[in-house]
Amino acid sequence: MGGWTFVAQLGVILGFAMGATGSVLGIWAAGTAAAGAWARDAKAGKRLRFPYIIFIGAPLSQTFYAMFVMMSGLSAVVAAGAAAMAANAGLVLGIGLATGLGEMLSAWGQGVIGAAAIRCMSEADGKGLAFLLIAIGIIETVGIFTMVFMLGMVPAV
Repeated sequence: MGGWTFVAQLGVILGFAMGATGSVLGIWAAGTAAAGAWARDAKAGKRLRFPYIIFIGAPLSQTFYAMFVMMSGLSAVVAAGAAAMAANAGLVLGIGLATGLGEMLSAWGQGVIGAAAIRCMSEADGKGLAFLLIAIGIIETVGIFTMVFMLGMVPAV
């Protein structure tokens, strides 16, 4: 029973770890693009654009979504006890992996889209913000759906 309990606990943690990793990768992608655009704008004597911060920070939300699933899963696992946890280890691991993949890829993709959005704004002299926000909002929806669907599975544990 101890090995299966570990598998369930691992599932709860993996979702958060993968979601946070995706946020890091997304922030990294958008942040480096913003740094380059700000350098180019500063060199040209232009004002530095604040909207780039939006694109840098957007991938952070997936860490929170993964944390909500992790906390809900952890509460369910602790309340269920060791025997129930072991019996549902595969489900808990699956929830963790599905949460992790959904949040990681959503955050990372959001950062890549954010990097492209920063380049677009930089080259278009700040135009297109509304369309670019819609683009990162669409991939944000994947992270929200992942959280909602996985939270819906947690009570089954």
